[in-house]
Amino acid sequence: MQRFMNFTPLNKKTVLQLAFICAFSLIVYLLASHFYYRNGFPLDDSWIHLTYARNLALHGEWAFQPGKSTAGSTAPLWTLLLAIGFLLKLGPYMWTYLLGGMALWGTSLLAESVVRKIVPTYQGKFPWVGMFFALEWHLAWAAASGMETILHALLVTIVLGALMTGSRRFLALGILTGLSVWVRPDGITLLGPIIVYIVAISKSWKKRMDAIFHVLVGFGVLFCAYLVFNLILAGTPMPNTFYAKQAEYVAWQGRPFSTRLGQTMLQLWTGSIFALVPGVIGWLVMAIKRRNWGTLTGMFWFFGYILIYMERLPPYQHGRYIMPAMPVLFLWGMAGFLEFLHSKMLGKFQWMAANAWRWLVITLSVMFFSMGAWSYAMDVALIESEMVQTAKWVSQNIGKKEVIAAHDIGALGYFDSHKIIDLAGLISPEVVPFIRDETRLAEFLTEHRAGYLITFPSFYKSLISGLEKVYVTHSTIAYSLNGENMVIFRWSSP
Repeated sequence: MQRFMNFTPLNKKTVLQLAFICAFSLIVYLLASHFYYRNGFPLDDSWIHLTYARNLALHGEWAFQPGKSTAGSTAPLWTLLLAIGFLLKLGPYMWTYLLGGMALWGTSLLAESVVRKIVPTYQGKFPWVGMFFALEWHLAWAAASGMETILHALLVTIVLGALMTGSRRFLALGILTGLSVWVRPDGITLLGPIIVYIVAISKSWKKRMDAIFHVLVGFGVLFCAYLVFNLILAGTPMPNTFYAKQAEYVAWQGRPFSTRLGQTMLQLWTGSIFALVPGVIGWLVMAIKRRNWGTLTGMFWFFGYILIYMERLPPYQHGRYIMPAMPVLFLWGMAGFLEFLHSKMLGKFQWMAANAWRWLVITLSVMFFSMGAWSYAMDVALIESEMVQTAKWVSQNIGKKEVIAAHDIGALGYFDSHKIIDLAGLISPEVVPFIRDETRLAEFLTEHRAGYLITFPSFYKSLISGLEKVYVTHSTIAYSLNGENMVIFRWSSP
């Protein structure tokens, strides 16, 4: 891959060093979770992927509940990889953590290789750049999350890293972009920088059209297969999640632009990247001077990607939707930082400034890595003490013929076997048109003979009014995080 995509090949020692550092990073986060509460995953959505993966492995069905095929998984490729773990009897935990760790390792190797290619003065024996990536808290959190986030980050970084190093493997870039769509639909946005890059570097329109043709062929085969896959499962070209999320967060979309931008940027800059901002700016300036179109098109993509998500979805859960864009930002920051370390820009003050900057990067990296481990542990504890605990109680205490309505269905689908009405629309797409209309939802639940409603009380204030509480988790973890307990309500038809 390194030679093929025009990256600098790494020796075996560097590869092993980064494998060890990535393993250390992942283990620290898992140990933090283990000792704080217990191991698990920091998102209920992780259990959605695992439920699909288990049913695929055990029943050969692309279904959240056996017997009913649905397009509720946004990341088919990730689900397919998870299914291998169940075939090997390593699911749901060991294999999932291993996949995340391998994707983190691949990202750190790629970062090391790209920076060695674009910064000729970076020739030391120790992989400092790769280590930065392995210990960056957003990436470590993503690797241990059980989600497709880190795999998507790896694919995005391969494509944009290839452009930065001047690769002309356009068929391969098209294939990688098509593959990224199978991990997340937003992978299609990578076509933009690739095509602009081709137009910028090619010397004739014949060469431009030939290169674009190769990109579109590589991309088109996989993308068309993806569209057909969703059409067969759901009758729509995109997965149910694509439509449900946008409908659910219409209130966010109506907030002032400045509010949405501020909250999104807060998640982006909460980390050691804060110390690399001068490096990002410096690398941008050099890219403009050197006409490095790979970097420039990548930067336009980055800001466009952030704006798209800022417009459509809130940056909850540490901004996990924008995490795949973060590695390329780190690449620019590290490249600019390393260029400065070997320059003589400040004359006799260069040594002092370089060392101050170096120690700032190191200090923030260590500090946020530690804080990230603590945050990960609390996130896992919240999901385990609320969603997982509730799902296990339902499995043991509610009659099997009852219909359960719930907004968070991940753990419920994995640990329980009741028929589910999904209020978030992932496996019940018929609720999407009125997803935030509680009057219509009440009618829908009654019509479909729901027996119980599971939710956080503040999420459906009108819907739960007057309902009997059957079970409350009574976990103190939610309260320590300024949250609330999940409640099971008995749904009574009028």
